[in-house]
Amino acid sequence: MNIPLQRDTKTVSGALNKNNQCVCNVVLPENQFPAQRLEDLENTAHSLNTSVLQEMDKLQDYENKLTALKEQLENLTQKVDQMKINTGEALPSNVSFEHLRVEVKEMEALVQALQSSINGSNSNVDNIYNEVQNISDTVNQLEAFDKNNVLATRREIDSLRKRLEDCKTNSSYMDAGQNKYGMCDHKGIARISKPTVVQLNWRGFEHRHGAWGKDSSMKTSMKNMYWVAPLEADGRLLDTFRIYATEEDLRVSRNPTEKKLSVLIKSTSRWNYTNSGQGSGIIVHNNSLYYNCYNSRDICRYNLETSKVTRKALTNAVYNNRFSYAGVPFQDIDFAADEKGMWVMYATEKNVGNIIIGKLNVSTLGVDRMWVTSQYKPGVTNAFMVCGVLYATRPVSTRKEEIFYMYDTKTGKEGKLSIMLDKVTETVESLNYNPNDKKLYMMSDGYQTVYDVSFKY
Repeated sequence: MNIPLQRDTKTVSGALNKNNQCVCNVVLPENQFPAQRLEDLENTAHSLNTSVLQEMDKLQDYENKLTALKEQLENLTQKVDQMKINTGEALPSNVSFEHLRVEVKEMEALVQALQSSINGSNSNVDNIYNEVQNISDTVNQLEAFDKNNVLATRREIDSLRKRLEDCKTNSSYMDAGQNKYGMCDHKGIARISKPTVVQLNWRGFEHRHGAWGKDSSMKTSMKNMYWVAPLEADGRLLDTFRIYATEEDLRVSRNPTEKKLSVLIKSTSRWNYTNSGQGSGIIVHNNSLYYNCYNSRDICRYNLETSKVTRKALTNAVYNNRFSYAGVPFQDIDFAADEKGMWVMYATEKNVGNIIIGKLNVSTLGVDRMWVTSQYKPGVTNAFMVCGVLYATRPVSTRKEEIFYMYDTKTGKEGKLSIMLDKVTETVESLNYNPNDKKLYMMSDGYQTVYDVSFKY
């Protein structure tokens, strides 16, 4: 059904023209209401309002950035001014030109970004940029004062002065008997010196597990010889190690003798790792390298002169990372030496992972006698022997270790103690005592570190 549209109507007068048609006049107003222009105006006003709000946000952001830049600039200026004050004196030990240069570069980048976003000149921003440039020039000038390694030399002098003070402190524990190597007429460890970092091991930081030291036998004819045995990057496999005739050779990596434990099978072009080792529980004693044979509970002895390998199973000992030290993989079997001879520390399932001390017979590779402790092996970070006494360590922080436990094989007594030991890095990979010089040799995250041991008399 069609419904007619309703329209407003009005009656007007009209007239007939000559063609008999009705004609009427309609007068329209001169100006119609501009509805389209009003709509356009509303859209423009909305867009302008949005733009104003965005610009206000930008201004607030600029203000915040300027405030932050001014604070950074004040801090940096104070640092540089302090350095300028000390130009004629010893530079502060915490000066880092590289750190200052990084800070300057960061501020330059921030200012340049701010200038770009403003898209025009701004006196505040330009002034900050000029000040940053001035600081950059000053830092370069100050660094020029240290071009002859004056700062590095001063730091080395400070380090030597500190070591001298430590030596004076240590002297209170010393008497004539302490210089008699091989003697056990003392009352145990009194203190450990500050660490001396010799160097990063010859294979680099990726090979952070391993051990190093000197021949620990009191009868050795190679008392000046050093050995360094970093593990492969997997932290398990011992396959290559080096020997240096003197300490100077070690420090400058001169004339090393390199040894390899695995054997290349020519018919298959594959390596046989049967006589390789695992873990960082390594030591050199009487010109032989002692270690845990790869993938077994066997003791391996490698003759440094003949390259002959002798092996024997360590009865009931767990292996393959069952009861290793805390934070150090595959050190289930750990060898040690002291004034009394060779030792081996290990654990068994029967003794639920507690440390067992075995007196090793170097002729047969058998254990002549054993002592079972109450100390859980994975509860310590490492252990070593001095005059028949086991000393175990645990972490206090990332830079300190504590010798906290001891077991005397002579009396069968164990006890607690607290002797602090500084570390250069966090993890103790290995710790060996040498009775020939009464020093501790540590591998710590790949760094070869040595300590002096002082005793109570």
